[in-house]
Amino acid sequence: MRKFLVVLDDSRECLNAMRFAALRAAHTGGGVTILAVIPPDEFQHWVGVADIMRAEARERIEAHFEVFAKWMRDRQGVNPELVIREGEPVNEILTLIRDDPQIGVLVLGAGTEKSGPGPLVTQMSRSSGNLPIPITIVPGEMSKERLEAIT
Repeated sequence: MRKFLVVLDDSRECLNAMRFAALRAAHTGGGVTILAVIPPDEFQHWVGVADIMRAEARERIEAHFEVFAKWMRDRQGVNPELVIREGEPVNEILTLIRDDPQIGVLVLGAGTEKSGPGPLVTQMSRSSGNLPIPITIVPGEMSKERLEAIT
């Protein structure tokens, strides 16, 4: 089964990437893997404090994931998988793609700010020529109806 890999973060464009991945998976019999990356600099405190912060970050991620997962299960019949890693986002994305041969497409949401599509889209686009899978970049301003029409 081919899986669509989507990165879960707090950006607005993440929503469209999730929708696109779920709709494509539902229409093609695929799956969805949702990757959340906790940056390492978030835990540069004492060990006890870092452990508490790490646990809180995981709880936030799991709660955020459940919102998307419920929608995917209820509306699209897709049961997504959550992967939580600590590190630099680009490195963790590349490692997961290398480790899971079922991942067939990376889906990213593009920001709409004047500064560009966002750091993740920019960094992944630079290395796209060396990736073993294609990247789908979903515009952040695309309507739900338009997403449904093109998937």
